[in-house]
Amino acid sequence: MSYLTRTTTGSTSTGLGLGFGVPGYAHPLVAPLEWDELTRPGTPLHWVVLNVDSGPGERPDPRCLEATGRLRNAGVRVLGLLDAAHGVRPFAETVADARRHLDWYQADGFLLDRCPTERAALSDVRRTADALRSLRDGAHIVLGHGTHPHPGYAETADQLVTFSGPWTEYRWSQVAEWTADHPPERFCHFVHGVPRGHLEEALRIARWQGASTIYFTDRSDHGGTVDPWETMPGYWDEIVSRIGTGVSE
Repeated sequence: MSYLTRTTTGSTSTGLGLGFGVPGYAHPLVAPLEWDELTRPGTPLHWVVLNVDSGPGERPDPRCLEATGRLRNAGVRVLGLLDAAHGVRPFAETVADARRHLDWYQADGFLLDRCPTERAALSDVRRTADALRSLRDGAHIVLGHGTHPHPGYAETADQLVTFSGPWTEYRWSQVAEWTADHPPERFCHFVHGVPRGHLEEALRIARWQGASTIYFTDRSDHGGTVDPWETMPGYWDEIVSRIGTGVSE
């Protein structure tokens, strides 16, 4: 049984139910079924990340334009991926990539991948987030820490990715106490290598730890040599059904 520490929620929930944040499938040319599936009516999607080439790429991609257009027509929020490179990437390069995401794909917001976690980098990340919001009114900003950052980051973005990793770590994970001061809508969990037989347990962990945006897959990263998010999980229909009908506490 997982060791869970979250017991209270300190902020009022906005009522956003459990749903998917898709970290980014492979290029639509090699993963057409995955992208098509995201437009199925009733799929509980919070947003989908577009990652052309660790960002928007060097020029507009016709297939990505088509895929994001279908998502937008289906009412799905599309976030452009920006690589923060753990805080060492120049500010101007990040903003330039954001402009390309907006100009080429009309992104609804951004996922700042490999985002720093330490307090010392907080002012730089805040500066970046403010700049991104200045480029697009209502931009949805997600910080892709992958672990619990300094609590000050919670005031910087709409959502934080506070777990990204394998099931073998997630099932025994603990949530930072400060997250109880915020509603579940502020947190995202990405977990790979989740066996089909442990789906219900994984969903319970997300609920107890207070994360309403999740992505679980049975795909593995094979020791860091493969991107586990590039293809759809083998149990996609099952997890869509489970989230749609709810999971008992």
